[in-house]
Amino acid sequence: MGGNATTPAMAATRDGYGNALLKIGSDTNIVVLDAGVSDSTRTNKFAEKWPERFFNMGISEGDMVCTAAGLAKCGKTAFATSFICFLLGRSMDQILVSVAYSDSNVKIIGTHAGLAIGEDGPTAQAIGDVSYMRAMPNFIVICPADVVEAEKATLAVAKRKGPAYLRLGRPAVKTIYDDSYKFEIGKASVVAEGNDAAIIASGIMVQESMAAAEILRKEGVNVRVINMSTIKPLDRKAVAEAAKTGAIVTAEDHNIYGGLGSAVAEVIAEEGLNVKFGMMGVKDRFAESDTQKVLFKKYGLDAEAIAAAVRKAVVAKK
Repeated sequence: MGGNATTPAMAATRDGYGNALLKIGSDTNIVVLDAGVSDSTRTNKFAEKWPERFFNMGISEGDMVCTAAGLAKCGKTAFATSFICFLLGRSMDQILVSVAYSDSNVKIIGTHAGLAIGEDGPTAQAIGDVSYMRAMPNFIVICPADVVEAEKATLAVAKRKGPAYLRLGRPAVKTIYDDSYKFEIGKASVVAEGNDAAIIASGIMVQESMAAAEILRKEGVNVRVINMSTIKPLDRKAVAEAAKTGAIVTAEDHNIYGGLGSAVAEVIAEEGLNVKFGMMGVKDRFAESDTQKVLFKKYGLDAEAIAAAVRKAVVAKK
């Protein structure tokens, strides 16, 4: 699954988004909007090549979302892009009414997710966005694990009519997949095999979970790692298969309320699955400004913390 000659060893998921826009940009129905942060969101690549279909809306996120919805109603596939904290924080009414309720062909692309943005501080560390967008009718929610998956997820939502939310990160992360990877909306991907327990993760936490699995493997505990990049609709079959290990731990750079962990817990409860279960994520508190490494360790998001949670679940199932 690792990278090949055409895939970088490390890159940010936002880079995958920028790459995908270049691949689909020759389609004159594609339009891209940005709220004045195009260098950071990587929409600048599209802007340079097709300036007539790029709209820099400035610090006006609500206007951007409504403009995107209007363009969608004229037959365009509209990508509305900004940092998550601004895009959702200032536009929830517009997203609800003009995109979700209207079932508009608008793709809401949020970058700079979670505590992983580190030094930008708690007001910019988006930790509630998945819960917002999961609760929004008509939306799908995708949180890619690496640059390859981010590119392929962007291509997939461009083909699919209707609202979509992509959650992308700022830091460069290890590339898990190569160009042969086939992304499918609503389909999880097993990135490490094991039958003693399962970690279900999304986004940057797939990297941490793979590191946790390696720690545990040296202790004789074989852990399956599942990349649940589509959080809505969730791959219920993958959860059921993971439950056969007897222990599931979810891992997300997001509040433990309303995100991936909650979605998996809903499936476990609804299906009556007999499994020990734990959730790793931000435990309903704000962080502070510091490096990603420091914050992940302090708030229990690093590989060691995930490994400890899996050990606890494995003991409990016995």
